[in-house]
Amino acid sequence: MKRLDYYWYARSPWLVLLTPLSLLYGVIIRLRRSAYRCGLLRSIRIPRPVIVIGNITVGGTGKTPLVAWLAEYLRDKGYRPGIISRGYAGGASSWPQQVRPDSDPGVVGDEAVLLASKTHCPMAVAPDRVAAANALIEYSDCDVILSDDGLQHYALQRDIEIAVIDGVRRFGTGFLLPAGPLREPARRLQEVDLVVVNGLGGGREHPMQMQPGGAHNLLDADKVCPLSDFRSQKVHAVAAIGNPDRFFRSLQQAGLQLQTHIFPDHHPFQPDDIRFADGRAVLMTEKDAVKCRYFATANDWYVPVEARMTDDFCNCLDKLLDTRLSHHG
Repeated sequence: MKRLDYYWYARSPWLVLLTPLSLLYGVIIRLRRSAYRCGLLRSIRIPRPVIVIGNITVGGTGKTPLVAWLAEYLRDKGYRPGIISRGYAGGASSWPQQVRPDSDPGVVGDEAVLLASKTHCPMAVAPDRVAAANALIEYSDCDVILSDDGLQHYALQRDIEIAVIDGVRRFGTGFLLPAGPLREPARRLQEVDLVVVNGLGGGREHPMQMQPGGAHNLLDADKVCPLSDFRSQKVHAVAAIGNPDRFFRSLQQAGLQLQTHIFPDHHPFQPDDIRFADGRAVLMTEKDAVKCRYFATANDWYVPVEARMTDDFCNCLDKLLDTRLSHHG
């Protein structure tokens, strides 16, 4: 059975049956925002500047690589960034949770472990992002907080908002959930400070390019091979991310022949999920690798991606950092 997001982006006509629910959802989110604006719901400013990186659609847009890029960029500018997120798919019995590169993704979430591993920034996760931010401040010396997702988490006040959209899929049907992929109306993008497009952008959108690296062996951390080494045979490509087609396309563009295996986003991998009788190499995303590293074999590889941003984006970000972060509080 095809997932609902397939029909969103195929613009299937039967989705019109869900538009009454989308209209109801739109009323609910307008009332919720109004409640925050008039003070019926409390929005809290924490004692550190906050940069939120999120999206207005359900599913993967490439926001996590941008968070990693921002962490490195801020560090190069002399800041001490920390990261918070919801800890989606984490099964912790209590929150907040501090996250380290060796944390269990089943407890704190796979994206959290990935970010902690890539950035080596202090990190905390919790469904309540205010609680996560306060825990991060208590246990680290960070002077700016990056919120991975949370554009719609209005309980946490923010100094800079960055929205990421998929340059290929865009907004699908253009409807709010469940008739479309939108968490908020597309006009919400007019309110954010920076709009980043994973792919080619236009207007005030800043393009972000994803650069895949070499294949890293899950069993031997020191073993890295160029993707061209895998052109001699068909490989198994495994993905449990919001937009697996993007990962598959990057491998195909490198000249690889694929047998693809798609799992639900944040799938809790088991050994049998990546064991194939033909003995061919298995390539996966870096996010999936944090869940497979415990039972990996020499045949398992992950392909990291790095975000590449333009000078124009950097200049716009620098202006925001100078005006918003220097006057925080």
